Amino acid sequence: MAIDADFVVEQARAVLEDMPVKAFKLGVLGSVDNIAAIAEIISDYPHVPVVVDPVVASGRGDELASEAMLEAMRELILPQATVITPNTIEARRLADRHRDGHDEGSLYDCATRLLDSGCKHVLITGSHAQTPQVINTLYGRGGVIRADTWERLPGSYHGSGCTLASAVAAALAHGMEMSAAVQEAQRFTWRTLEAAFRPGMGQHIPDRFFWSRPSLVGEG
Repeated sequence: MAIDADFVVEQARAVLEDMPVKAFKLGVLGSVDNIAAIAEIISDYPHVPVVVDPVVASGRGDELASEAMLEAMRELILPQATVITPNTIEARRLADRHRDGHDEGSLYDCATRLLDSGCKHVLITGSHAQTPQVINTLYGRGGVIRADTWERLPGSYHGSGCTLASAVAAALAHGMEMSAAVQEAQRFTWRTLEAAFRPGMGQHIPDRFFWSRPSLVGEG
């Protein structure tokens, strides 16, 4: 359920007026009103990196972003984004390439359209692609900056994209440049998936505290 936009603003201002913030990470935004409110907030901090995980559906396929919300994101959020981290499905929807027979449009074309919207970098993840390995590609205004290949782990995961975007934001907050931040975030995320756990009958959950487990200390 979407939180009231005024409450989103109150929460954000309470934190931002109390302490320095080194990065913004956006995930499910809930409503057009929330998108407008968040866009106004981050516009007051143009030097703070903005990492956008443009979640359009849940892991099991529930829609989380209407066409009106996607349009608001294109107009209000993407022009302020330092990097967006869509999977292949999200990239095509956000780039509006899922219509008019463009379902199989090239990811390079999608990245170009997203960059043209104003964001500085696009990291398209291959978790939803039908490839033997997961290939994540970082694009900038000059084209491909880096492409990283990772072993495709078995199982279904809930939170892999959120973990990656948050890790990128944390790396940027520590002052890393974009390519290095993306590399470090991918390495961290893959380790969380390797150590993932399944608390019930649903999807596996990334273990973001893998590094604290005695059996894993010193590995990797």
